[in-house]
Amino acid sequence: MECAPCSPPSTTGKHESGKDSALIYLDNNATTPLHPRVLDSMMPFLRDCWANPSSPYRFGHQARDAMEKARERIAKRVGCKTTELVFCSSGTESDNIAIRGVAHALSSKGGHIITSTIEHPAVLDTCKALERDGFRITRLPVNRDGLVDVAMLEASLCNETILVSVMHANNETGAIQPIEKIAAITKKRGILFHTDAVQSTGKLPLHFDGLGADLITFSGHKLHGPKGIAALFVRTGTPLAPVISGGGQERGLRAGTEHVAGIAGLAEAVDMAFEEQEPENRRIGLLRDRLEKQITASIKDTRINAVHAPRIPNTSNICFHGIDGESVVLGLDVLDICASTGSACSTGDPEPSHVLLAMGLSRREAQGAVRFSLGRDTKEDDVNTVVQALSGIVSRLRSISSL
Repeated sequence: MECAPCSPPSTTGKHESGKDSALIYLDNNATTPLHPRVLDSMMPFLRDCWANPSSPYRFGHQARDAMEKARERIAKRVGCKTTELVFCSSGTESDNIAIRGVAHALSSKGGHIITSTIEHPAVLDTCKALERDGFRITRLPVNRDGLVDVAMLEASLCNETILVSVMHANNETGAIQPIEKIAAITKKRGILFHTDAVQSTGKLPLHFDGLGADLITFSGHKLHGPKGIAALFVRTGTPLAPVISGGGQERGLRAGTEHVAGIAGLAEAVDMAFEEQEPENRRIGLLRDRLEKQITASIKDTRINAVHAPRIPNTSNICFHGIDGESVVLGLDVLDICASTGSACSTGDPEPSHVLLAMGLSRREAQGAVRFSLGRDTKEDDVNTVVQALSGIVSRLRSISSL
């Protein structure tokens, strides 16, 4: 039985990114629309130069040369050596390569790993799996704004600690962790440090070498690149055991034929994000602040989560007291407005957000949260439309809610 194709809302044209103009899309932390410029950069490697980059003949060499040129472009933008980039299929795989790779490489030196309670499931579930294999995991709490206590992290280090993994920017609240301070502590103790920078790469002026982490995860589809391509920064000299066995691709750290078209698209997306970063951050930050100000002014009993923390400029997580956030999202969907209650990887999970619970919110408060993540297509008119829609949806839901 064939699946029915997606049915987009009725349209009146296209935005710059190719997104349907009738749709107000405020779920950019889940994924972003593939930009036409990125698609154009990929087409030659889907249509013409489609050879296996590991093949010994000239056609294969052409694909490999294109891949290595893309690697050079990305390395120049993010601030690292070309030999420090390992291409893989997703942020989840990148996290797994980093955490499992270090765990297996250094298991004889100790089995203690430190992470936080607000990590993406790609990190939390990997740590759970390692815990079942005998590794000891410390999960650091966070404060009301979702920030890790650096002093507590330092006090948790011991002689058996082999890795610390703390995300850079949270995917649900946008809160930015003090990564440079954590890196300074781990470096002083000779302990490896991994950070999941999937939500911050392209949104913040990052320089991987200067950030201080030994391993950094980032992904293409969060910055208008294609799905199915991501990378892991591995600082020179970092011990890492391969997680996927097979061929010797990516210096033996990630077996499997490289996705040349995806890599070309990732390079274009990274270039585009870094070229436009400063003005886009200003513009989106002002729209995010406007959204929050209008919502809190027009809808009673709302609260912005992590409002006192430094945040990436596009993300707002808001609690609407007395109602279920999932119902708000469904009400917006009827009006062709896309938002979410948290990580796309947790969709369908009846439990409230583990991030918000870790921040000290009650289950009822966490149930009423909605995440709005703005993007390059978000306009001022979109903010006004969303606020007006929310006012009606929240009022209607509160009139029938039993929460």
